[in-house]
Amino acid sequence: MDSAYSLTIEAEPKASDMNAITLGLLSFNSLHTGGSVPQYLVITVRDGTQVIVGGLVAVIYLGWLHVHALWMREELRGQGYGNSLLDKAEQEALGRGCAHACLETLSFQALSFYEKRGYVIFAELPDFPAGGKKYFLNKSLMAKS
Repeated sequence: MDSAYSLTIEAEPKASDMNAITLGLLSFNSLHTGGSVPQYLVITVRDGTQVIVGGLVAVIYLGWLHVHALWMREELRGQGYGNSLLDKAEQEALGRGCAHACLETLSFQALSFYEKRGYVIFAELPDFPAGGKKYFLNKSLMAKS
């Protein structure tokens, strides 16, 4: 390695540093993906005072919907909001040309919920967290059309 460069573990990472790394990778990727860039999808559930009480964060990229987070306040779980959030995300992804969806969930989260929605486990990471598992799931969206 060239001694003109240094490797630094950032004790307090700055958003601008993380953004520089992410944008660098996206720039490289775009050379190999026909210029495609991720499109972010955020769907919120708000109460009467416009406070966010749940929602979904995803990325649409290279024909895939990748759900990063789906969360509802505890007292609102089991009332259909999760289904509605995924329905909206999947329909939006179809409209933007996606054929597939993927997501991850931990063993203490909502595996059975996603499986009931047609998501299938394609990989597992044991001991994430210790004694648990991280599941990687995907689903074809084309059956919805």
